[in-house]
Amino acid sequence: MLNAFLNIFRIPDLRNKVLFTLGMLVIYRIGFWVPLIGVDQTQLAESAAKATQDSSGFGRIAQFASIFSGGSLSQSTIFGLGIMPYITASIIFQLLNSVLPGLQELKKEGASGQQKISEWTRYATVGLCIVQAIMWLSYLRTNNLVQPQFLSGGSSMIFFASGIVGLTAGSVFLMWLGEQIDKYGIGNGVSVILTAGILARLPEAIQWIISEFNPSQQGDGGGIGLLEVIFLASSFILVTAGAIVITVAQRRIPIQQAKHTRDGRKVVGGQRHYLPLRINHAGVMPIIFASSLMIFPSAIFGWLNTRASQGGSPDWWMSTTGFLADNFQIGAYPYVIFEIILIYFFSYFWTTVQFSPDDMSKQLKQYGSFVPGIRPGPRTAEYLETVMERITYVGAGFLAIIAIIPTMIAERLQIPFFVASFLGGTGLLIVVSVGLDIIQRIEANLLMRNYAGFLSGDGKGGSKIRSRRN
Repeated sequence: MLNAFLNIFRIPDLRNKVLFTLGMLVIYRIGFWVPLIGVDQTQLAESAAKATQDSSGFGRIAQFASIFSGGSLSQSTIFGLGIMPYITASIIFQLLNSVLPGLQELKKEGASGQQKISEWTRYATVGLCIVQAIMWLSYLRTNNLVQPQFLSGGSSMIFFASGIVGLTAGSVFLMWLGEQIDKYGIGNGVSVILTAGILARLPEAIQWIISEFNPSQQGDGGGIGLLEVIFLASSFILVTAGAIVITVAQRRIPIQQAKHTRDGRKVVGGQRHYLPLRINHAGVMPIIFASSLMIFPSAIFGWLNTRASQGGSPDWWMSTTGFLADNFQIGAYPYVIFEIILIYFFSYFWTTVQFSPDDMSKQLKQYGSFVPGIRPGPRTAEYLETVMERITYVGAGFLAIIAIIPTMIAERLQIPFFVASFLGGTGLLIVVSVGLDIIQRIEANLLMRNYAGFLSGDGKGGSKIRSRRN
């Protein structure tokens, strides 16, 4: 593997792609040190310290959002919104593609239609950035996290105008940065930026573990003990291995290609190959949707319970809000059950949107291929739909396990969520998926140029796969 890593820098084209990608990521991280005008960073850092310990209100929402933005609650910079507005806009248009005939026709036009959809996605990204920027700046102003000279009059307008322009320009710049990585770097640009933002929080998590480590701790407070550190390290390894397995797992459907006679006597076709169906066809989207939705019940019920306790509410209302607030706390049994149900629901929903057995059966029939023992046409579509329903059930189960691990560990071990988030959930799946994609791209470039890849070779630097020229 070390020799394969060195081979990356022996190929000029591949070396330039890797260095260009790293350079773009450096620029991406520099942007997180450019603060917004008018924000009181000292007050914001103190407020972030309190919000980090809030497991049911705005603090948990902000922690969840900061994982994907790559920023921190203790600072507000021009890259504060991250790349998530563009990802949200892309998800919206993917969903609209399945319900709007106009977008479906554009998609069938090929590159020109896709370019038009991409243009609309960018416009939607700008709109989402403006809305999210207004919400974030309003939150800062309401909680007195703005410098006094920007609280009233024309200075307040300057604060909002500069903040909206800065946050929107930062997200649009990140969108452009991702497109440059697509063209001149290696990997999917948006995914690489999102992964860099997630991994940027890893040193903070490691630092927290080191600062709280207490070898003599025996479970009665005063930090985390040696057994807990060993448990966290082993859990990270096992969950990462499980995430890799679920990401690459496939169900291979045997496909037989019909034989054809050309030029009167030449027989072509007849090969046997496979149609790979991913076990986790929906990717990380079910966890993103489920986790996002489950944050709001815990926050809303907690707020209602607080208001009921402060005011002269009836006893039945206080009991009801208290029961809901307790049972929808992060890590509570009803909370976990509802989150699992939502993961299953969105797994089937997203698979239905992205996977069309009718279109796949038509394509197989057009290319003269068929599933042995299954008649082409509607029967093939029915068979593919049945197989996909079964493997989606298994994939959703793995997603549910990975999703609830951070919540359960954070609740049982009393550790911050930003530390437990590296033991599963959306962030880990994104990092694993992007890491595997980059490795496969580098592997392909090495093998194409007759170099040993990461996963192949004879142990002496030579590759088992040779080009035709050899």
